[in-house]
Amino acid sequence: VQLQASGGGLVQPGGSLRLSCAHSTSGFKQMAWYRQTPGKQRELVATISSTGRINYEDSVKGRFTVSRDNAKKMVYLQMNSLKPEDTAVYYCAASSKFSSWESDFGSWGQGTQVTVSS
Repeated sequence: VQLQASGGGLVQPGGSLRLSCAHSTSGFKQMAWYRQTPGKQRELVATISSTGRINYEDSVKGRFTVSRDNAKKMVYLQMNSLKPEDTAVYYCAASSKFSSWESDFGSWGQGTQVTVSS
């Protein structure tokens, strides 16, 4: 499975960005968005399963929305009310399991930088 993440950039606090992830197959069970800042472990942001089940990390609930377009083989992360602490490299990932464990995600995109700063 090949994944290609895009849509990152520089945005002011309170602003919005939409990340996109193009994937080469529709056979996955779970897609996820992770983020990582220097010196910290990668953090799970959101997951969306092939059955439509969605979960969010607590700090992004109510601000971020994950969605998918199966026909286009795309997964999106709409990020609103962005905060400086959302600054990170964001990665999309795919799993053949209904799992949220990072070790179960065998396919990863290259990452896209999101910087929230005034």
